[in-house]
Amino acid sequence: MTTSYESPRHQAVSRMLNKVPEVTLYFWIIKILCTTVGETAADFLNENLGLGLTSTSIVMTLLLVIALVFQFSLRRYVPAVYWLAVVLISVVGTLVSDNLTDNLGVALETTTLVFGALLAVTFLVWYACEKTLSIHTIFTFRREAFYWLAILFTFALGTSAGDLVAERFDLGYAVSAILFGALIAVVTAAHRGLRLAAVPAFWIAYVLTRPFGASVGDYLSQSHDDGGLGLGTVATSGLFLATILCLVVYLSITRKDESAPQPPGTCGASA
Repeated sequence: MTTSYESPRHQAVSRMLNKVPEVTLYFWIIKILCTTVGETAADFLNENLGLGLTSTSIVMTLLLVIALVFQFSLRRYVPAVYWLAVVLISVVGTLVSDNLTDNLGVALETTTLVFGALLAVTFLVWYACEKTLSIHTIFTFRREAFYWLAILFTFALGTSAGDLVAERFDLGYAVSAILFGALIAVVTAAHRGLRLAAVPAFWIAYVLTRPFGASVGDYLSQSHDDGGLGLGTVATSGLFLATILCLVVYLSITRKDESAPQPPGTCGASA
């Protein structure tokens, strides 16, 4: 996928201000860990601490807003702030879906379709305004706003789709994890072997990692009677948060996931 020509001066600004990490193995590992935490942390706050969906949603939304204020105020990618925002938006995306299904009684089939439509509209408007969906060009306020809105809808969509497959279709958490993992492998193979463009491949995989990570989290945390390993939400959330912290500290020191400078005259359109 290509975009319109950007002048060397414009590219210099984009290199300086790009607000998201490079898509490396570290990116996908942390992203999947964040999706797992989003599922287990929401369950922990809602059920174990007894806050309830409404109170949990209010608290986590306020924390997300604060994190995004810091993220938007920065002029470059900062791993700690960026990944904190991803963790929080994963929790909020889970809660948005859970509120609709548990509090308002909206069917999972409906929420899956609605969030899918909202994500599609976000992409259409984003592309109409910016002529690219590339995450290598997140260097303006508007592009970053589109980016985080898309991220929110991917988490909400992934939650609804994952619950639909695991619970409504009664496939169980382990089978759901295998299913979504296989779909991610298919997308990867299509990108590498069939020349599926980087941008759509990235966003399809990004959506699929949400139900994959959530299924893994549920499988680890839920009781044996519910088809899980019974580790509990506290142990599962703590383990994954500690892993995320270690990886973020490592990336902050090594800067292995920062965008490499692009040569003048290129368009930076890949995911």
